[in-house]
Amino acid sequence: MNSWKNRPFAARLGCALRGFAQALGSERSLKLQLLTLAAVVAALLKLRPGPVWWALVLASSATVLAAELLNSALEQLADALHPTQSAAIGQVKDCAAAAVLIASLGAVAVAVALAVHLLGRGG
Repeated sequence: MNSWKNRPFAARLGCALRGFAQALGSERSLKLQLLTLAAVVAALLKLRPGPVWWALVLASSATVLAAELLNSALEQLADALHPTQSAAIGQVKDCAAAAVLIASLGAVAVAVALAVHLLGRGG
């Protein structure tokens, strides 16, 4: 049986935090996305939208971060398994990058909807 399976929650959480820290240390785009998230949270605190808007904005932001982490993991795995140039690996990496793009566009759509909502209520 795989020793990585069915580990206690604390061990699994430690793995997740270690992975997040590794990605944060090596991925500039993840750092930028976290900085953007901090600015978004500051804007939400100032604008004070309702709880549903908070949920939508934070859920879409979490989706972007999750997509970026999956993209980073996939890129590292692909590079480790196939370190030379490969058209197939390039396509896989491009698809993973497209997932981050789609998630980011979804987050922008939520931001636009929030702006329209706030403008409609007079700020």
